[in-house]
Amino acid sequence: MKHLLVLSVLIVFLFSCNNSKNKAYSAFDEARASNNHPGKQLMENNCYACHSPSASQENRVGPPMIAIKKHYINSQTTKAEFIKNMQSWTKNPNKEDAKMFGAVKRFGVMPKLSFPEETIVQIADYMYDFDIDQPDWFDAHFNEQQGKQRPQGMRKRNVQSMRKSIQNTSTDTLNYAERGLKYALATKAVLGKNLMGTIQKKGTLDAVAFCNIKAYPLTDSMSVAQNATIKRVSDKPRNQNNQANKKELAYIKAFKNDIENNIEPKPIVDLTDSKVQVYLPISTNTMCLQCHGKPNSDIQNPVLLKLNNLYPQDKAIGYQINEVRGIWNITFDK
Repeated sequence: MKHLLVLSVLIVFLFSCNNSKNKAYSAFDEARASNNHPGKQLMENNCYACHSPSASQENRVGPPMIAIKKHYINSQTTKAEFIKNMQSWTKNPNKEDAKMFGAVKRFGVMPKLSFPEETIVQIADYMYDFDIDQPDWFDAHFNEQQGKQRPQGMRKRNVQSMRKSIQNTSTDTLNYAERGLKYALATKAVLGKNLMGTIQKKGTLDAVAFCNIKAYPLTDSMSVAQNATIKRVSDKPRNQNNQANKKELAYIKAFKNDIENNIEPKPIVDLTDSKVQVYLPISTNTMCLQCHGKPNSDIQNPVLLKLNNLYPQDKAIGYQINEVRGIWNITFDK
């Protein structure tokens, strides 16, 4: 009897350990599957310019992707239905069919963008199956707006990159790479908000004029606000004042090699006696191609004529999505 009792305890113990290992493995396996899903990178490259989980509420261009997921998916929604809804909306965004009335009221209707159908399928497939990054403030905001708790299966997931809380974190607690990223993200948010506002209200043609007149003053204003020197440079500049120097060209090449080899680029940090320089890649998404894609295909003829008029030596065309078209060069005191 004593032997049977010991054997029973041992079996329970072994089963519990095995079950625990399976759960740990499942969590790891799910995270790995999430990171390897093609829709993850497609969403980050194409959607985060306007729907980033790390943008502050003040500088936000559109709702975060988690908000879209929660408004379009409930316990009865199938994956096929969700994919179909995402395809319908991106093909013809309009006020009448919108499900996110608060977002339309605040941000306006998103501009129509020519996404490949397979891109939307992959993004929607990823959104449906996996937990996606969300801002720290989102749960409280969503529950306040909806008057209900989060649906089951929509648990919060921590952002697995520096972008998670950098924008709302004091620079005193950040390392140099994180600090440079904070400054770049803040500047990108301000430029993106103003650019998207112009596209939504006046169209791409007026957005070209906006970039020509306002991009430099806005970037300079952010430099003053952040007490840093913030530049965007390229190996194929539109404005010749943005031509990368020898060192910057080497870093652009390094970032391109990372992208081509499916390696997530990491910030490059250079130190001098008193200064810090942080370099980060600027990658293209579908929205960028309206002005930086292939002429007479991605770039419509009126926009191309405007670009040729404003930038006679323009080299910043011919890009595809997820290509490095330049870098941020952020300089600040140690």
